[in-house]
Amino acid sequence: MKITLPELSLVVLIGASGSGKSTFARQHFLPTEIISSDYCRGLVSDDENNQAATADAFEVLHLIAAKRLAAGKLTVIDATNVQPESRKPLLELARKYHCFLVAIVLYLPEKLCADRNQQRANRNFGNHVVRRHVQNLKRSLKSLDREGFRYVYVLRSPEEIDAVEVERQPLWNNRKGDCGPFDIIGDVHGCCDELEQLLQQLGYQIIEKSSESDLGNFPTYAHPEGRKAVFLGDLVDRGPRILDTLKLVRNMVLAETALCVPGNHDIKLLRKLNGKNVKINHGLEQTLAEIDALPDESRESAVREIRQFLDSLIGHYVLDGGKLVVAHAGMKAEFQGRASRRIRDFALYGETTGEIDEFGLPVRYNWAAEYRGQAAVVYGHTPVPETEWLNNTVDIDTGCVFGGQLTALRYPEREFISVPAARIYCEPAKPIAFQDSPTSLNNRDMNSPAIDSGLAAVNLTAQQQFDDVLDISDVLGKRIISTRLQSNITIKEENAIAALEVMSRFAANPKWLIYLPPTMSPAATSNEPGLLEHPAEAFSYYQQQGISTVVCEEKHMGSRAVAIVCRDAPAALRRFGILSESIGICYTRTGRHFFDNSTLEREFLARVNVALTASNFWDNFQTDWVCLDCELMPWSAKAQGLLKEQYAAVGTASRHGFAEAIKNLEQANQRGVEINSLLTSYQERAELADRYVKAYQRYCWPVKSLLDLKLAPFHILATEGTVHTDKNHCWHMEQISQICKADPEFLLATEYKIVEIADFDSRSAGIQWWEKLTAAGGEGMVVKPLDFIVKNSKGLVQPAVKCRGKEYLRIIYGLEYSLPEHLEKLRSRGLSGKRSLALREFALGVEALERFVAGAPLRRVHECVFGVLAMESEPVDPRL
Repeated sequence: MKITLPELSLVVLIGASGSGKSTFARQHFLPTEIISSDYCRGLVSDDENNQAATADAFEVLHLIAAKRLAAGKLTVIDATNVQPESRKPLLELARKYHCFLVAIVLYLPEKLCADRNQQRANRNFGNHVVRRHVQNLKRSLKSLDREGFRYVYVLRSPEEIDAVEVERQPLWNNRKGDCGPFDIIGDVHGCCDELEQLLQQLGYQIIEKSSESDLGNFPTYAHPEGRKAVFLGDLVDRGPRILDTLKLVRNMVLAETALCVPGNHDIKLLRKLNGKNVKINHGLEQTLAEIDALPDESRESAVREIRQFLDSLIGHYVLDGGKLVVAHAGMKAEFQGRASRRIRDFALYGETTGEIDEFGLPVRYNWAAEYRGQAAVVYGHTPVPETEWLNNTVDIDTGCVFGGQLTALRYPEREFISVPAARIYCEPAKPIAFQDSPTSLNNRDMNSPAIDSGLAAVNLTAQQQFDDVLDISDVLGKRIISTRLQSNITIKEENAIAALEVMSRFAANPKWLIYLPPTMSPAATSNEPGLLEHPAEAFSYYQQQGISTVVCEEKHMGSRAVAIVCRDAPAALRRFGILSESIGICYTRTGRHFFDNSTLEREFLARVNVALTASNFWDNFQTDWVCLDCELMPWSAKAQGLLKEQYAAVGTASRHGFAEAIKNLEQANQRGVEINSLLTSYQERAELADRYVKAYQRYCWPVKSLLDLKLAPFHILATEGTVHTDKNHCWHMEQISQICKADPEFLLATEYKIVEIADFDSRSAGIQWWEKLTAAGGEGMVVKPLDFIVKNSKGLVQPAVKCRGKEYLRIIYGLEYSLPEHLEKLRSRGLSGKRSLALREFALGVEALERFVAGAPLRRVHECVFGVLAMESEPVDPRL
C-alpha cells in the first residue's frame, strides 16, 4: 500500500499496545517528527510506563505538536489514540493550524499484540488492556472520517505494514520552486480590451493564433523572456467581454504561461453553474447573459469547460521560495501555504468586522495593517485609487471596470504597470476613494499647520500612517536580525531594554531615524616608541585582508552627526511622513537631536540645503532628499557638559595642583633638601597637564550662532532609490567636495590621501601625512579600503580603522598615559570585542538604509536602527 501524506499533516497513529506503532514511525519518519506519549511520560516522570503521569505527558505532547504545526512541520503522534476523547485534542490542533489530519490505523489481531507485549520486559500489564484497546479501535473505525480525518489508512496485517510506502506530497498551493519572474495582474472583471493592451505593454506575444474550445477561438499569450502572468481572480462579471477574458486566461494557464487564483465572483459563477441557488447581482447577470448568447449546440460543453477551469483554481499560491504569496483578497502570515475552508474563504473574501457602512456594504477588517510576515502578499478584491505598499502587502485592484485602471505588478522588480480603462463599464456601489482599504485611509488633521503652509497636496502613504505608532514587541526581547552583510546578528534582551530607554525618552521623531553610524575600531596597538597607535598597523591589517589600496581621510575632532536634508517641506512629508515645516534633521550617534535650539537646527538645515541646491545636487542625483554622514565641529557644540564636568575640571585641578606642588618642592630644594628627581618628575607631569589642556582646547570654541559651526560630510549614504555603499570612497569625497565648494565657509571638504599599501613610497607618504596632521594638533586619520564594502573568505572586513595622534589620545587615556609605565600597560588592550561590535553595527546600519530605500515598513528599518543603539550597551572599553 502507498500512503500519500500532504506535506503539512498531523499524522495520528492508531493502534493497540503491541501493534508496532513506534517501529512503524521510526521506519517512515524522522526522529524529530515523531512525538511519542511514552517518551513524554519519561520526560515528566523518568518512567515511560508510569500511567500516573499520563495527563502531564499528554499536556507536553500537545504543546510540542502545537509548536511544530505552527512552524509548518509535519508531525506524527505515536500513542494508542483508540478512544475518541484522546483524538479530540488532536482534531482541534489540526483545525487551529489548518493542516491535514491523517489517520494510520494498525489494526492487528488481539493475540498478536498480546504476544508481542509479553516479549517486552517493560510491558507488565495484562491482556485485558490489549483487549480493551482492540475493542475501542474496532468501534472507532466507523467514525474516523466523521470526526474530521481527511485521510484514513487501515493496515490489517504485519505483511501490509511491512509493504507500506510513505510518499510526501506538496500542497497544491506550494509553488515555492517557481521563482518567476512574474507579472501579477489585478481584477479584470471582463475588461478584455484593457487586459490585451496590458499584456502587450508587459511584452507578451501571441504564440498560438487560435485555440479551439467550446468557448470559441482565442489566441494564447506568452512572454518571450519566460515571464509568467499571475491573475488574481474576479475574471468575470460587470465588464463587456467576460467570456473572452475567461478564454484568454484559461488558454494561458493550460499553456503554463500563467497562473490564476479564483476570486469571489468566479466562485459565485461556479456555484451557479453547479446548480446552487445564488443571488443574481453584482454583474453575474451579465456573465450569464453572455453564456446564454452562445449557440445552443455548444452552450452545454462551454459551461462544462468553464466549470472545469474555475473548479481547478487553487485558493492561493506561495511562490519564489516563500518570498511571494498571491491571493484574491489577501493572506495572513499564519495562513500561508496551508489549506482549509477558512483559509480558502479568507483568500476569496478577506475578513469583515461585522459592521455595515453607509453604503450598505460590510466593513472590511484591515488585516494588512497588522501583517508581520516575511513574504510579500499581492492581492486585489477591494478597488483602490492607486497602489501602495503596506507592511510588504499591496492591493493592485485599481478598479478598471469602474473606470479606473488595470494594473500589473512586475515581480521581483516591484514595478507597477497600468493601462487606463476605456470607459466606465459599471458604477461602483461605493466610490473607490472610500473603499475600506489600507491604502485609501488618510486621517490627517485638516487644521494642521502643514495644510496652511502649502502641504495639502501631499498625502501620507498608507505605510506612513500606520508607522505613526511603533509596536514595542517589534524591538524588545532577544532578537536575531538577518542582514545582507552578516547573516544573523543577535541583540541581547538586556541591551534592548537599555536602548528602549534612550529611544522612548530622548530620541528624535523615529521617522527620521533611518540610520545610526557604527562605532569604529582603532588600528592594532603600535610598538613605536612613545606611541599607542600608528598608521603602519592599519596598513598591515588591510594588507593581511587582501586589500591593496586604501584611502586615508583626515579625522576631524568633532562630533559624529547624521544629517537628513530634504529639498523642501513637501518632500519631507512625502518621503518621511513627517507633518511639519522642517526640511530635515541633524542627530547624534544615539538618535538624539544634535541641537537643543530648534531655531539653530532650522538655520543649519537651510544652509546645507542652499549648498545642495547651488551644487545642482538634487538634479544630479534625481532625488529630493539625502542622508549624509558627517563630523560637526566644534567638539564642544555637543560635549559642553563633558568639557565642564570632566576635562576642564581635570585640567584645572592638575595645573593648580602641580603648580603648588612644584612651588613647595622648589622651596624645599632651596633649603638643601635632595629632591631633584622628584621635582623633575613633577615638572614633567605639569607639562603633561598643560598638553592635556591644550589638546582638548584645540577642538573647543564658543558656539553662539551658525557662523561658529563647521560641517564635514564624508559619506553620501542614501538618496531616493539608492544606497551609495556601492561606490568607493574616492567617489564620495569627490561628490562631497562639489557640495562644499558651494559654501566653503561652512562646509569643510575632508582632506584625503590614496595609499598603495605594497608601494613603499606611497605607504611612507601616508605615514608622513599622518605625522604632519598630528604634529599640528590634529586628531589623526581614518584608514578605509577603497571600496565602501569589502568581503573576503573570512567574511566582512572592517569598513574603517582609526589611527589617532599621541596628543589626542591624551584626552582619551589621561594626561599621564604616555609615561612608559602606563603606555606598556595600555599596549595590552584587546581589540577583538571592539572590532566585532564595529562589524555588526556597520552591517545593521547598511541594512537599515537598504530597507528604508526599498520602502520597507518603519518597524523593519527600526529593527536595525534599534539594534545598533542596543549594541552600544555592550561592555566594550569606550576609550577604544
